[in-house]
Amino acid sequence: MTGPAPIQRTSLQLFRDCLRLVRHIAPGSSQKAVALRSTVRSEFEKGRYEKDEAKILSLKAGAVRALSNYMLYESGTKDARLGKAMDTFNKNTIKDNGATKHPEESSTGIDNKKKSLPFTAIETK
Repeated sequence: MTGPAPIQRTSLQLFRDCLRLVRHIAPGSSQKAVALRSTVRSEFEKGRYEKDEAKILSLKAGAVRALSNYMLYESGTKDARLGKAMDTFNKNTIKDNGATKHPEESSTGIDNKKKSLPFTAIETK
């Protein structure tokens, strides 16, 4: 991507970048491609009329994070050393999260976590 830094990219530029990524992941008109394009459109449509600058920056950061997560994932599938490091990190993260209580959880054991934004992470397996 040439041009402005990712967060400085316009919403339209980020939308187009996401659609290009969808074309890369699932070319053509397969069910996967249609579903991914629909998801991208609906997520951008949710923030279409947002006026709060902080919220807009947060939404843009989420889109940039999704693009960079996918690029990292693809790099991990092509580079054995990076892929092994990513697997080790994921295993340690899962182990650590299972053993400790998250601060967002209440003392009653009810999960009070906020629903995470889409496009924040891509599962590797």
